[in-house]
Amino acid sequence: MKIGPYTLHPVETGRFALDGGAMFGVVPRPLWEKTNPPDERNRIAMAARALLLQGNGRRILIDTGNGAKLDPKFSAIYKMDTSRFDILSSLRLWNVSPDDITDVILTHLHFDHAGGATVHVNSELRPAFPRATYYVQREHWEAAQNPTERDRASFFSQDFTPLEHEGVIQFTEGEGEILPGITVRLVHGHTAALQCPVISDGKTTLFYCADLIPMTPHVQLPWIMAYDLRPLVTLEEKRKLLSSAVEQEWILFFEHDPSVAAARLKRGEKGIVIDAPVDVGS
Repeated sequence: MKIGPYTLHPVETGRFALDGGAMFGVVPRPLWEKTNPPDERNRIAMAARALLLQGNGRRILIDTGNGAKLDPKFSAIYKMDTSRFDILSSLRLWNVSPDDITDVILTHLHFDHAGGATVHVNSELRPAFPRATYYVQREHWEAAQNPTERDRASFFSQDFTPLEHEGVIQFTEGEGEILPGITVRLVHGHTAALQCPVISDGKTTLFYCADLIPMTPHVQLPWIMAYDLRPLVTLEEKRKLLSSAVEQEWILFFEHDPSVAAARLKRGEKGIVIDAPVDVGS
């Protein structure tokens, strides 16, 4: 898919699994298991899907997946799996190496989004994309330095502190354009100042949902993760986003849906629903 000067490619960084009840909050299991069947430990399959944009003299990566720094115990709990693909092999499909990446937009700093931002090099932590500028919302960065008891387990300083030490972070301040043709929209329900990139050329618009709408079932308004710090804020943020997406025919990009990378929406009898998947990678 091409939007403005950019050619877009989904980047599969690996698979993992999270508790189905946590992913769907107050929604009863008999409902969510129809679309997301759990394993024997109540975990559902999850993608960790980044997005690569090439063009305008840049190679831009949005989010980086879980990375490869997690210890075996943690990896087993979350069923980390890079047997089919990881971020490096997926980038190679498009003839891109880590040195080629010019910009990394981090939606937020939870481990499943920023884990691949740093790597071990000779026992030291370094930026995984050494020539890139990393874009992080300042408000979110400050929240990640002092997380609440509720979300502390989602932040690993090894994923982002080395970026500051290496001087590769550019802090974003609120909404607006951060790169040509790419703006960010802030949401605060899941975590403080999560930035959702919006790629648009005036004709085609793609909204990178991150954890505002992590999977296609979350298009339904009440389907909100138990991980969200402010679920009622998420509810209103989803309501506004979904309305805009239908009216303006946006494409939504799903970071965690194991089957559908992107889709357009429509209004149905019971509200806004998925219309049809969109092939972003062709």
